Amino acid sequence: MRSLKRNEDYRKAKELYDNQELKKSLLLLNDIIETEKDDKELLAQTFFLMANIFHLKGEIGKAIKAFNKCLSLDPSHTDASISLSVLYNDIGQYEEAKRIFETANKRVKSGQNNEFLEDGHINKKFASKHFELAEMYFTYNRHDEALFEYNKVKNLDPSNLEVRIKIAKTFAKKNFINKAFDELQLLKNEVPNYLPARIALGVLLYGCGKILEAQTEWEKILTKDPRNEEALMYLNLSRTATETSLT
Repeated sequence: MRSLKRNEDYRKAKELYDNQELKKSLLLLNDIIETEKDDKELLAQTFFLMANIFHLKGEIGKAIKAFNKCLSLDPSHTDASISLSVLYNDIGQYEEAKRIFETANKRVKSGQNNEFLEDGHINKKFASKHFELAEMYFTYNRHDEALFEYNKVKNLDPSNLEVRIKIAKTFAKKNFINKAFDELQLLKNEVPNYLPARIALGVLLYGCGKILEAQTEWEKILTKDPRNEEALMYLNLSRTATETSLT
């Protein structure tokens, strides 16, 4: 019965974390650690989530300790190994980062899961962690840190086109409008059929008062995808606003 309650507490803590209510999440996680002694899987997940919270709060020492505790409970916890390796790499402890990664890689080569064996998959795992951190930084208007993390994602996983849009939006938030335009224009030219880039470019153009150019972008999207709801919405809103301003 107690384990069921602890699992429910973990679910609530994860929900709070997803909603960026980090302090409340941390309180629940601490309560689980203090009262649950038998369920190693639950405790490993609890320490993993706690470590991520500490990382986001900039409490690096606590994050490292919690990731290590997670791995002591579950040595095969892939995400904890990658997160800890990323963290050590970020603070310049490259040898320790390499050691953790190589330990995990040897373990999977000995017959456990194969997800560490392909470099492309490894890079995507690392990219996923950096993306998650970047999103949290962006939410709290820490745009320099967000941009730093988004660029790591871009380098680690070139197939992630969404992050290019995120970079442009971060540039715009920092009022580096030309850089935002350059990023979106380059993405548009490289991947002409990636419509979210054209949507974002239209929004940026509209925000800069280039209404006709913005509408042209959205109209081009609709020639490729007549049912594109975002393009239709932005186009209709811009036309309505234009008509209203003329009356």
